[in-house]
Amino acid sequence: MNPTATLDTSNLTERIETEIAKLDFSHNPPQLYEPISYILSLGGKRIRPVLLLMACDMYGKSIEDAIPQALAIEIFHNFTLVHDDIMDQAPKRRNQLTVHTKWNENTGILSGDVMLVCAYQELCKSEDKYLAQLLKLFNKTAIEVCEGQQFDMNYETETNVSISEYLRMIELKTAVLLGCSLQTGSIIAGGSAKDQHNIYEFGRNIGIAFQLQDDLLDVFGDPAKFGKQIGGDIISNKKTYLCLKASEIGTTEQKTLLNKLFGSIETDNSEKIDIVTRIYNDLSIQHHTETEMASYYKSAISFLDKINVPEDRKLPLRTFANRLMIRDS
Repeated sequence: MNPTATLDTSNLTERIETEIAKLDFSHNPPQLYEPISYILSLGGKRIRPVLLLMACDMYGKSIEDAIPQALAIEIFHNFTLVHDDIMDQAPKRRNQLTVHTKWNENTGILSGDVMLVCAYQELCKSEDKYLAQLLKLFNKTAIEVCEGQQFDMNYETETNVSISEYLRMIELKTAVLLGCSLQTGSIIAGGSAKDQHNIYEFGRNIGIAFQLQDDLLDVFGDPAKFGKQIGGDIISNKKTYLCLKASEIGTTEQKTLLNKLFGSIETDNSEKIDIVTRIYNDLSIQHHTETEMASYYKSAISFLDKINVPEDRKLPLRTFANRLMIRDS
């Protein structure tokens, strides 16, 4: 296969959708398997499996050799969403009912458990020569994602969360799976240990920048494009980078007001969003967040630059990273 800098990520996304549609969950009892088909059918950006295939393609390896591993990553990701939605008591996911809302919490827990096993089934289709390495990476990442979710839940009730603690949480909850996806593609394609490290770090850093962008869009995004309610994090009293940075650099009066607003569930939501956003604007929080994002993006690109393949083969990943940083949804 001749790798090309014009690799079409939309074609990769379509390929993932096609492969997901081929998965057979028509087993008994249907109450266990139908929720799995349901959550996987809801779509999404499929960023993680696409990154895995892009990494594989970068070395000239056929993406056909990486389809099971890409499915494993996507099934695992959706398993975490099913369980996260239960913990968050979220009624909707991708504008559709969440699994536990459509069925019930017990079904969501059990169907999620089966999804985790299914992810391992796909991963175990790997060639013997790199199966052990893939399992080691996958296991490490799966544990870290769970650690990140626990930190996230801890921080809901903790009053003194530092920015460094928050960044570590989003690294574990979000970024490490992007790094894992890319390194998995590199392993399958025969990348060197050094290249595997560099592509993992590219994914980890771009993943943190991606989540910071998500935090920013929640407050300053276009609601028509963002697809979610603007100010949702403010309404739910979620500690994001924006909130923590404002608490760090704000005046005593601003900090007191923020603590009061983020400790309340009775304040009028529209008024609450307006007041918090005004404080963010007064403190140039958007600029501070964009500066932090740019730092992680710069680190990501520095690791991409170190990967030992011709520059034209890196261009799809470079373009993909750029698009993540200028997205509005």
